[in-house]
Amino acid sequence: MKHYIISEIIYWIIAVISIFSFFENWEINNNRAFIFLGFSILSVFMALFRRHFRKKYSKK
Repeated sequence: MKHYIISEIIYWIIAVISIFSFFENWEINNNRAFIFLGFSILSVFMALFRRHFRKKYSKK
């Protein structure tokens, strides 16, 4: 159960770092900025997905 929480936190950290990198690279390289935006959206989705399954398994 604890590894679900740890992986969820890691995904949130990746999302924050990717959003920061998106804004940092916006003026320099737009293609790279959009890659970081994609990573942030994907990591938010994965964190919410992990949270859903963590709560689902804790009810059992």
